[in-house]
Amino acid sequence: MPAIETSFALLAVWAVLGYLAGSIPFGMVLAKIMGLGNLRDIGSGNIGATNVLRTGNKTAAALTVLLDGAKGAVMVLLARAITGEDAAQLAGLMAFLGHCYPVWLGFKGGKGVATFLGLMLALAWPVGIACCATWLVGAAATRMSSFAAILSASFSTIWIVLLGYPALFFLGVALTVLVFWRHRENISRLRAGTEPKIGQK
Repeated sequence: MPAIETSFALLAVWAVLGYLAGSIPFGMVLAKIMGLGNLRDIGSGNIGATNVLRTGNKTAAALTVLLDGAKGAVMVLLARAITGEDAAQLAGLMAFLGHCYPVWLGFKGGKGVATFLGLMLALAWPVGIACCATWLVGAAATRMSSFAAILSASFSTIWIVLLGYPALFFLGVALTVLVFWRHRENISRLRAGTEPKIGQK
């Protein structure tokens, strides 16, 4: 982890800003704007891009991926530019938690895959590219977003070590654990062979 050089008060500010940015439910906002209905009543009820895709609108799903990834990445880049690396990692972690547990939705949010990948790209772009490539391989092989997410998270700390970003190691472990926790029901379905594939309604 990076050296803690920022005051507690300023870190707290970045933590709050990161959480608030992460908690913006772009999937639900886009579904509402584009007349796709309430995501809570569609498919898994999740607010992420995979469930948006179940509406049949690929544009909305792609925009959800981009915006959910961007909200984490933007907070990392802002915190790093204004304050430092310790604030950047904290803001990124809180953006992820905000996406997964948004206060506006009763702390019932998404599973954080796009936000996770956006964070990795902003924190260390070589690691982010490796994580995105891992997700693509997993998705292409199984057509299951959940499996691809778990695979990408599992390899993230390996990429962090191999590509030379030791200061990200503990954050990478924390994010991996959170991704697994958010996908615990998917893991059960994967084991049972009942997990739906990408685009399946």
